[in-house]
Amino acid sequence: MRRTSQVPPGFRPVPRTGVIYVMTEAAKHGYRPGDPHWVNLGQGAPETGPLPGAPPRQQEIRLNEDSFEYSPIDGLPELRERVAALYNARYRAGKKSQYTAANVAISPGGRAALTRLVSTLGRTNVGHFLPDYTAYEELLDSFGTFVPIPLIRRPEAGYAFPAEELRNEVLGRGLSAVVLSNPANPTGALIHGEDLKAWVRVGRELNCTLIFDEFYSHYVYLDGLQTISAAAYVEDVDQDPVVILDGLTKNWRYPGYRVAWTIGPRPIIEAVTSAGSFLEGGCSRPMQLAALPLLDCKVAAAEAEAIHRHFTHKRALMIEALEELGIQVHRPLGAFYCWGDVSALPPPLNTGMGLFRAGLENGLITVPGVFFDINPGQRRPERESRFERFVRFSFGPPVAELERGMDILRKLVLAHRHSKRSAEHR
Repeated sequence: MRRTSQVPPGFRPVPRTGVIYVMTEAAKHGYRPGDPHWVNLGQGAPETGPLPGAPPRQQEIRLNEDSFEYSPIDGLPELRERVAALYNARYRAGKKSQYTAANVAISPGGRAALTRLVSTLGRTNVGHFLPDYTAYEELLDSFGTFVPIPLIRRPEAGYAFPAEELRNEVLGRGLSAVVLSNPANPTGALIHGEDLKAWVRVGRELNCTLIFDEFYSHYVYLDGLQTISAAAYVEDVDQDPVVILDGLTKNWRYPGYRVAWTIGPRPIIEAVTSAGSFLEGGCSRPMQLAALPLLDCKVAAAEAEAIHRHFTHKRALMIEALEELGIQVHRPLGAFYCWGDVSALPPPLNTGMGLFRAGLENGLITVPGVFFDINPGQRRPERESRFERFVRFSFGPPVAELERGMDILRKLVLAHRHSKRSAEHR
C-alpha cells in the first residue's frame, strides 16, 4: 500500500499515501486527466467551471510591472485586510474584538499553511482525529518536535465529538493543541452552532490551541446555514487560542491558484510568517492580486450560495445511488464526500481496497478508507484498519461525471452479484 522508490544515500523514502497513491495507481492503468473513459470519484477538489447563480469565473489576470516582485512572506497587506474584513462581516458583526491584517497570513496553498503552523509547534502533545485528512499523516511526523495523539470519532456516534469529550481528552492526554478538519474530510461530520461555541470555550478555558482546517466551510448542508467558522465564537482575536485555515482551493473553487490564509492571534501569525521565510518564501504576488476581488463580501456570498444549492443536489444524487447498491452511507453535513461502508457488497468489492482495484479495471477511481486511518510516524502496530471496509466517494466532479461514475459502479456491483449467485448454484 505504501510503495516507495529507491532513494540515494542521505535521503529518506517518502511514501505515496492517500489520493497521491490512488492517482499513481490509476495512471498505471492508463488514466489521464480529461480522459472521457475514466471517472474520478476520488478527487479532493470541486468542479471549477461556472455554476448557476455563481459569480463569473476569472478568465484573465491583468498585471502591471510591480506584479512581478516578490510578495511579503505574510502576504500582500491589501489581501490580508480583505480576508480580515470578510470574517468580521460574516462572523463578528457587533463584536468588540475584530480581526485585522495583523491576524492574517497568506500562504501558497493549504498544505503550506498547515506546514508553516506545524513547524512552529514545540515539545508538546497534539491531538488529531481518526478518520481525517490523509495528508496529516506525514505532516504530523515531519518535524519531530511534538507527539501526535489520535482521538477517535466513532461511527456509531455519527462521528460526532462533543465538547465535553474534547475537554476530557485535553485534560487526560495533556494536549496543548488539537488539529481537525471542519467540516470533516472524509466523513462530512460537522461541528457547528452551540457545539462549536462550546469547543472554542474549551480551548479558551484549558489554554489548548484549536486548529480548524475550514477548507470545506462553504459546503454545508443544513437549512439556513451556508458557511461556518469558529471565528464566530472567538471572544478576543488576540487572546483566544483559535487558529483558522482556509483558502481559494475548495470554497472558491480555484485549486490551481494555491492561495490560502491562516487567521489567529498575532503571536501565531508572526510565528507562521517566520516559518514561511525558510519553508517556501511566500505566496505568488499575481495569484494574490487575482484573489482580491474574490474576497469581496458580495462575491463570496454569491459563491457560497451557488455552492450550497448545486452541491446539495449532487449530494442527494450520490447518496441515493450508493444506498440503492447496498452501501451504507454516513450522510455528510459538510464537505463533498460520501463515506461509505461497503461491507455488504459481494467480494472483492466489500473492502475499500478491493473496490478500488476493481474500479481501476473499469475506469473508476475511489479512495480506500484505510488511508484516512492516519498513523503519524507509524507508531501504531500493523493490524487491520477499522476503516478497511470504507470508501470515500467524492461528489466534487460535475453532475454528468457523477452519473457516469454511479453507472460504472452499478454495473460493477451487479456483475459481481451475478457471478456470486452463479458460483453458489454450481
